[in-house]
Formats: sequence, C-alpha cells, structure tokens
Amino acid sequence: METSQNSEKTRVGVVRETNDGERRVALVPKIVTSLVGKGVDVIVESGAGVGALIPDELFVEAGATIGDPWSADVIVKVAPPSDSEIAKLSNGQTLIGFLAPRNADNKIDALKNAGVQAFAVEAIPRISRAQVMDALSSQANVAGYKAVLLAASESTRFFPMLTTAAGTVKPATVLILGVGVAGLQALATAKRLGGRPTGYDVRPEVADQVKSVGAQWLDLGIDAAGEGGYARELTDEEKVRQQQALEDAITKFDVVITTALVPGRPAPRLVTAAAVQGMKPGSVIVDLAGETGGNCELTEPGRTVVKHDVTICSPLNLPATMPEHASELYAKNISALLELMLVEGKLVPDFADQVLADSCVTREAN
Repeated sequence: METSQNSEKTRVGVVRETNDGERRVALVPKIVTSLVGKGVDVIVESGAGVGALIPDELFVEAGATIGDPWSADVIVKVAPPSDSEIAKLSNGQTLIGFLAPRNADNKIDALKNAGVQAFAVEAIPRISRAQVMDALSSQANVAGYKAVLLAASESTRFFPMLTTAAGTVKPATVLILGVGVAGLQALATAKRLGGRPTGYDVRPEVADQVKSVGAQWLDLGIDAAGEGGYARELTDEEKVRQQQALEDAITKFDVVITTALVPGRPAPRLVTAAAVQGMKPGSVIVDLAGETGGNCELTEPGRTVVKHDVTICSPLNLPATMPEHASELYAKNISALLELMLVEGKLVPDFADQVLADSCVTREAN
C-alpha cells in the first residue's frame, strides 16, 4: 500500500472501530475542522462515527472526505489494532491510539516489522504540558463518573439523605479504593448524588485531593507512591497490613468502587472474599480493574454477579458506554498530540521532545 507522505498535505485516516462494544471514534467533526484548518486532509471510514451518533454527513460538513483511511499517512484509532488491522498497515505509516504496549508484545513486534511508526497514547508522560494529550486521564474521568451511576443503579438504597413524611433515609456510604483520575471523579460524582464518599489510596499525598472534592480520607498508614504519579506494587508485608485493615473498613460501607491499577502488572487484590462476606446485604461493589484481573477476589470480569448478597459489577470499557463525550475528549487528546508533530501541515515529529520520545513504541523498525 502506498501512502502520500511526499504529497503537499499530511493525510489523517479515521477508522471505524471493530472491537465488540467499542462505540468511540478517534476524531469528532469539531476537531476535524480544526485539523483541516491547519493544512491536514482527513479521511474518515464510512460509519466510523455511528457508535457515537455522528453520521458521515457531519464529518463531510467539517471538511473530511469519506474513503479508505488505511491509505493515509497517519492512522488514528481508539482500541488497539487487531491482527487484521495491522495487516492493512504498511512501511512508513504512522499509527496513533491505545496500543497496550506493556501487554501486547506480539502486536508491537508486528507493527515494528511492518515499518510502522506507532505512538501509544497510554505512554504519554504525566507532565504539565502533556495534560491536554493525556488520553488515559480523559477516559478515566468517564469511567469514574459512570461507575458511580452504575453503583447507584444496582444499589438497593438511596444515595442521598431523604427526609420524608414516612421518615428519614440515611445517605449511602461510598468507599473509593484507588484515587487516580477515575477515583477522584467517582468521589466527586458520589458527593453530587448525595452520598457520603471516602477515598483510600496507598499514596498518602493524594489525601488533600480527596478532601478537595468533599470526601473523607481513609488512612491505613501505608505509603506506596511510585514514579510518574502511579502507585508501586506493595511489599508482601504491606499487602498483609493493607488486607487486614481493608477487610475491617469495607464492611462499614454500602458501596465500594475499586479503581486501583499498577502499570504493566495485574491489578492489586484489595477486596477479599472475606471482606465481601462481611458487607451488609444489598451492598454493591463496582470493580473497574476487571480487565487486568480485578481488585476484588470474587470479580468476574465483564459480568455482574451476586455473592453473599452483595452485587459485584465488573464492567469492561466503561468509556465506550458514553461514546459522545468520551469521543470528544479523546479527539482533543489525539489532536493535541498530532499538532505537536505537525509543521505547516506536514508530519515532522521531533523525538527530542519528551512526549513524542516516551509515547513512540516503534520507530524505523527499532
């Protein structure tokens, strides 16, 4: 397949996602208009925006053309490419999207062997000037928000305190385990719904962030702050201490939402079977770490189950369930990353830039 890298304009292709349940699209019309204004040609695969309720006509009105995106210089997508999608790529093309570089060595090797220059958005460094490109954070915001709505839907109790002629209903107590972007959004959303949220994280420096959204801080006396704003893996002794303390704390809450992840490793086990058994009947657990094994011992990834009269939900890819805003946020991330590489409409990535150096997982077959 030949690309047009020597033509006057860089061509950006927007593909239709093929993963089951994936409704997001990598660019939205507003961002297409912006890119076209910067001298970029945008080619959108027919139906690419259907899942996000964006018809082809809106892309055309924004300045895009409907055609074969795989012939473009730059391919932008959301989910990691399938084997069949990788086979459509050729030497000299650039791919931007979620690529799961820590968990998909075979696909990264395939991209490298194909001569594809690939940028993994999850590898973008967490530095101030890269925040607008931080797709992990933008999508985690969506997941944290939706997790609370899911918990409220599954709960047998009200979230807010209600004072009625029939009596007063106490507000739901909500524990968020893991206070990254998703966790903070979950705390804020639970507070807005009238619940009483509490946050816990192995990084004690996030306590002020928890309190800033009106939540309480659960202090278990463990410090496992790691590099880049992430948590490190706990030592065996720390795991035992945490498990014992959490088993006691968890039983006091109506809702537990877990968001704890360690980059490149299985999700830490935070909620044991014993802790679930000790929870009040009708309680709810929403485990956002199901894709990497789950934070709850009884989690069944992708399913909602009831164990010991406790509902345990492990939704996969929650951002895809809110495709309109999730796509808008993601498109802004992709646009900002693209603009970092564009010079007068041509793709000229400067690998002396930390953002590009860190996020590039294959380059010139290296």
